[in-house]
Amino acid sequence: MSIIKSFSVDCGDMFYIKHGSDNFTIIDCNLSDRNEADIVDELIDESKDKGIKRFISTHPDEDHICGITYLDERMGIGNFYCVKNEATKKDPSKDFIKYCELRDSEKAFHIQKDCSRKWMNISDDDRGGSGINILWPDINNPDYKEVLSKVKNGDSPNNTSAIIKYGLENGVTALWMGDLEKDFMEKIEDYVDWPSIDILFAPHHGRKSGKIPKTILDKLKPKLIVIGEAASIHLDYYDGYNKMTQNSTGDILFECVTNKVHVHVRNETYSVNYLDYETIESFEGLNYIGTLNL
Repeated sequence: MSIIKSFSVDCGDMFYIKHGSDNFTIIDCNLSDRNEADIVDELIDESKDKGIKRFISTHPDEDHICGITYLDERMGIGNFYCVKNEATKKDPSKDFIKYCELRDSEKAFHIQKDCSRKWMNISDDDRGGSGINILWPDINNPDYKEVLSKVKNGDSPNNTSAIIKYGLENGVTALWMGDLEKDFMEKIEDYVDWPSIDILFAPHHGRKSGKIPKTILDKLKPKLIVIGEAASIHLDYYDGYNKMTQNSTGDILFECVTNKVHVHVRNETYSVNYLDYETIESFEGLNYIGTLNL
């Protein structure tokens, strides 16, 4: 069994995976004075029995790294995963400065397409892997190289975002895409090995600017799309797909077991009609709304 949690952090992203193996993964960070103490308390508690703890940064946009200084002070980021880059900003925040410090330190592991690492996706006699694989970036791709050149001069880092796949043996497959933009996805479509997946965290929080092209969606075949938090006017609701909108659900927790995922949300009145109902106890503070059978 594993747990995937998507935090409700306003217009930003933050997730963790509590693996069934001796691994704990945090993906992105968007903390504020309102939520930082409670969220980091939970991260510390949920990861306390795990020997390997990693932080994966999809890209250094402020709503994906905000609060990383506080997170590092409280938890200590010992394994920092990011794409190799030289991103700069005209008026860098303390969290961007911390990001660059981690990015350029010995703690950094630079992720790229098909990379491997203990215990990200390699097991040994000491512990199992985490089931995480990196589908993008291809660091030799000319369009990606052009993006890297632009972010070095202070442009938006959205299209430096990594594509991250998590798979549980005999269970869920989930995909994160950071803040990739629609036009860039069209350029790189033929250079990514798109897998069939169960849960898709929509890029750019579900904004129209990050709308996944239909030709890619046809390859991914997601059973459920999670649309993040942003102003409704900017969102694309992926008509024709099962979806959850984090503007409405609050925190979402996916309890991943063999061939199914039990879904729990913060909002006690939220419901959907495409999940199967089983007799499952809700996690503390959350409400079970149904099961996605795989």
